[in-house]
Amino acid sequence: MKSGSLAVIGGGVIGLSVARRAALDGWSVRVHRTEDRGASWVAGGMLAPHSEGWPGEEHLLRIGLESLRLWREGFLDGLPPEVVTARESLVVAVDRADAEDLRTVATWLAAQGHPVEPTTAARDLEPLLARGIRHGFRAETELAVDNRALVAALAEQCEALGVVWAPPVDSVDETRDADVTVLANGIDAPALWPGLPIRPVKGEVLRLRWRRGCMPVPQRVIRARVHGRQVYLVPRPDGVVVGATQYEHGRDTAPSVSGVRDLLDDACEVAPALGEYELAECAAGLRPMTPDNVPLVGRLDERTLVAVGHGRSGFLLAPWTAERIAAELKVGVLA
Repeated sequence: MKSGSLAVIGGGVIGLSVARRAALDGWSVRVHRTEDRGASWVAGGMLAPHSEGWPGEEHLLRIGLESLRLWREGFLDGLPPEVVTARESLVVAVDRADAEDLRTVATWLAAQGHPVEPTTAARDLEPLLARGIRHGFRAETELAVDNRALVAALAEQCEALGVVWAPPVDSVDETRDADVTVLANGIDAPALWPGLPIRPVKGEVLRLRWRRGCMPVPQRVIRARVHGRQVYLVPRPDGVVVGATQYEHGRDTAPSVSGVRDLLDDACEVAPALGEYELAECAAGLRPMTPDNVPLVGRLDERTLVAVGHGRSGFLLAPWTAERIAAELKVGVLA
């Protein structure tokens, strides 16, 4: 089947995943990207549809589970094995109210046909946890990836497939020499296509580095509810990523004292031993959010597709998004 030329606007995990899939299908692809570090640089890299699920978000759960299957059934092919940093999630509660919230999620997941395994011995699984933490559930099929290593590996694969890099554009008209354009530039998409319901939501993330003499890095992703707030600890080869705050503050990407303090307080309440780790990095990024938290993936007109609005699920939904765009491209070729 004859394919054409494709311009992808955006060089984060979504843009690169779309570009790689299209190149594998025979498209001539170029990616317009900036040197700025976007949301993909700051992400935790969790592939966690169960542990991030919440009643009322059934559609997001469904596409998240489909995308997790794609991660496991081919999306990782050709990528370095070390990009995967965890192969299970442990979701825990600090107090009784938090434990009740976890039971709500577990009951909802079971009702959707996706039961999780409850535990009352969470600290036996992860000795880093505080002594009083017992209740939780395990999501045994979830994964975590090193976000920065994954983006670098996807870029290398794209180059090997013949994808070329191009500077950013100020208008979709600048890509009209390509047969099709895909908008995959996150919070900047409305500037190119006015009316897209995308808004930036700030999230702060910390990187804690293991030091000699400290307790070992956890083997699983640890997600916790701490007096109603959520915090996650994601393993990395040299430590853990701690995240993430979430609030709307325009395009401000400066880590705030209060945000960093809350993350450290919550992380150390869940795992007190983290207080001995090195505070290696504080960063903030802007998640591209939609009103209903479901991403916008599909066709805008005959020559323009969109893949934006992934919010907190950009890494999880990258394979699903790439497949959806590939299907739209195939329809366009057949037409």
